Amino acid sequence: MEQLFDQSELVNSTLKANADALLAELNWFEKVLQLRSAINAGSVAESTSIFDVQPPDLSQSNSSYGRFLVQHQLGFADRFLLFLAMVTQIKPQCLDIFLVQNPQTGQIFTEFGGRKGNVFSGFLPTAETFLFLLAADNLMLRFDLLKLFDARNPLFALNVLEYEPLPPGEPISSIPLHINKNWFEEFTTGERSKPRFSADFPAHLIETNMQYEDLVLPEHTCEHLELLDSWLQHNKTMMNDLGLRHKIKPGFRTLFYGQPGTGKSLAAAVLGKKHNLPVYRIDLSRVVSKYIGETGRNLSKVFDAAENQGWILFFDEADALFGKRTNVSDARDKYANQETSYLLQRIEDHNGLVILASNFKQNIDQAFLRRFQSVIEFPMPQASQRALLWEQGFSPLIQLEAKVNLNDIAQKFELTGGVIINVVQYATMQMLKAGGKEIRQRDIVEGIKRELKKSGRTL
Repeated sequence: MEQLFDQSELVNSTLKANADALLAELNWFEKVLQLRSAINAGSVAESTSIFDVQPPDLSQSNSSYGRFLVQHQLGFADRFLLFLAMVTQIKPQCLDIFLVQNPQTGQIFTEFGGRKGNVFSGFLPTAETFLFLLAADNLMLRFDLLKLFDARNPLFALNVLEYEPLPPGEPISSIPLHINKNWFEEFTTGERSKPRFSADFPAHLIETNMQYEDLVLPEHTCEHLELLDSWLQHNKTMMNDLGLRHKIKPGFRTLFYGQPGTGKSLAAAVLGKKHNLPVYRIDLSRVVSKYIGETGRNLSKVFDAAENQGWILFFDEADALFGKRTNVSDARDKYANQETSYLLQRIEDHNGLVILASNFKQNIDQAFLRRFQSVIEFPMPQASQRALLWEQGFSPLIQLEAKVNLNDIAQKFELTGGVIINVVQYATMQMLKAGGKEIRQRDIVEGIKRELKKSGRTL
């Protein structure tokens, strides 16, 4: 009960810090709106500048918003742009002043920019709204402020602000301003919600109760995994503090290969758990579409959502897309190869850890393998490893029948960790069904028979 109270206090403290920071920013934002109105009405001295209203000092704030401002050294204009994109979700009524209609046209004043939403009845700002508020008719200042919409601006480079491509002929000032859902959650609640599997996000979150130390793998596999562990721990230091950002491509790409049940998915899950990073599994055999261009669109949604989030992307059944490329015999083959090349480029540009998984290394095109930083084998476990998997598999709260010898079973049956867990589950259910208190030898053997039969083998 005490632990729950402590967690609640921590959540409340985070929410309060975020709310206080955003309230201070809102007060500053509203003062800028008031000053712009006064300047336009000519009720203040001609020398008055919109930049006279200084933003609040949030350098000592414990809020997510304050830390972001400090980390990226955002100035007056950047901060105003960011908050303008957020304000419709914080205090939408403060933009109602822009809903006044031009009596000559019957529409919103063109210089205000903005638009109506499909459902939202208030004023949705655009880039023109931002330019009007800070620059009005000052062309030199407007041109300078347009530089903020460069893709290298942290607000866009980190996908904090996002916008859809404009139709041909539309001015850049008509760009709708809105904040990325994940970043808005971080600035307000302090944590981001995890996306659910859908047509717009064809990936499943994979989690485990096991720890990194629970992995039972050969030494050479563990050594390779330690490289991934080290990259997850030190990547930011290497790229930022050591200045390698302009010399090394972002992200890390690796191939896991080995038979089903040898621990590929589990290794990805425990790596994510150790570093507090979500792991999303994409089954390429289900995502790949027979329709030209559809696969690219499906997977682009995953990459777009994962951009700069630190997520680990785990592509299962990688052979379905990154297998040996087809000979170009018709237009469909040509587009399929172009689509694969495009997606490979997205993988190379992704700044997180990308894991491709396959049952067989030789199924993956060698041209793709050369672009990976590591290739890790997950072999069939040896007898000593199988014995440990059997021992760890059964609940410590149950007893094994006296004649059960797990070392003998491990020596006799060459099984993967995934198969062993299935047998453990079967034998445990049989014990509970019989109302007994011990795992029986015959149930373990029957469970093994059932698993072998799945792959066409017998005892």
